[in-house]
Amino acid sequence: MATPALIVSQLRKSYDDVIAVNGLELHVDAGECLGLLGPNGAGKTTTIEICEGLTDPDSGDVQVLGLRWKSDAPALRQRLGIQLQETQLSDKLTALETLTLFRSFYHQGPAPEQTLGLVQLREKRDARVGTLSGGQKQRLALACALVGDPDLLFLDEPTTGLDPQARRQLWDLIVEFKTAGRTILLTTHYMDEAEQLCDRVAIMDHGVVIARGTPRDLIASIGVEHVIEFSTGAASQQLDIDALRRLPGVRESGRQHDGSIRVQASELHHAVPALLAELERQGQPLTELRTRSATLEDVFVALTGRHLRDE
Repeated sequence: MATPALIVSQLRKSYDDVIAVNGLELHVDAGECLGLLGPNGAGKTTTIEICEGLTDPDSGDVQVLGLRWKSDAPALRQRLGIQLQETQLSDKLTALETLTLFRSFYHQGPAPEQTLGLVQLREKRDARVGTLSGGQKQRLALACALVGDPDLLFLDEPTTGLDPQARRQLWDLIVEFKTAGRTILLTTHYMDEAEQLCDRVAIMDHGVVIARGTPRDLIASIGVEHVIEFSTGAASQQLDIDALRRLPGVRESGRQHDGSIRVQASELHHAVPALLAELERQGQPLTELRTRSATLEDVFVALTGRHLRDE
């Protein structure tokens, strides 16, 4: 069997009286993309920085590609690609100069020009970094992570702040890397990103993993296939929420921050007609209605009662 790309055992890290990582266990197989999910403050970035060798843990053990940072740091640096949450590159260098500099750190890897083409920045080879758009800078940061031909790629919130088109372009590049049989550890709080890119996900909260598995299996584990979101305008404050929970096909219901109502349903074809009849019985005028399939966001809500992007 292939050596696991990453094994994390009983990892702990505190900052003064704040526990960032609390006995974390993590396992990433060679050739898979594992998504580390959770809200801000869950411990994702601290975990990935320890795995990258940028932060020392208080205790625990981390094996990366069968090696350890204390004894094998030079060898590990040659085999990893890292895109930080915020990559600060020199504004005065051109894209090609930046990539040439990063390529000089590695014993092997593609030519800088080739890597620029991979991330669709060849036409920007002579443009200074300071003139690039946000999406172009993110693609250049990814190119810097890829230019050493890494076996394991760390991506920490790689698409935060990007517009939808730039996010999709970056997704395509990550899929290409994964298709080539390489390993990826990705942190994100975008659930659509995790479902699109990750073979497995590990959901973190308060420094520990609270659930792990494939996106499909995790969604199936909460017994909810569909979510119904609706509003009855100003009258919604008088709505009897408990009555909704007793409807056929409904698993749970509750109010959201914006005043709308959220209903989790296992059988949409039974739940929607019953819901409409109940709203009519209560004299609640329906002003908005949406249905969607359950997502990893719903898994986190079911586990914690909070949304992934709640602070």
